[in-house]
Amino acid sequence: MKTLHFLVIGKNQEILDTLKKIIENNEGWTAEIQSDENFCYDYIKNNTVDIVLLSSGLEDDFEKDIKIFCAGLDKEVKVIDHYGGGSGLLKNEVYSLFPNLQR
Repeated sequence: MKTLHFLVIGKNQEILDTLKKIIENNEGWTAEIQSDENFCYDYIKNNTVDIVLLSSGLEDDFEKDIKIFCAGLDKEVKVIDHYGGGSGLLKNEVYSLFPNLQR
């Protein structure tokens, strides 16, 4: 199974903790959570990140900037706008980007 590395960005710590737990409940999926937008750019550049998951509380300008930043990288980093809906929705969002992961 392919390992997926997530960077989950948002402003609500309780939601970030829940998303980390949901993500890491899947075999081969790992998550780093972060509420500091400035930290995210260096983290993405210097670490393996397959998916940037945008959670609640972020400013529209940051969301636009991080998408442009990820699209301009030499490595492929997918971005998911995720504002809730449970683990089933999250899995569907991931599988739509990585259809080869579906069992």
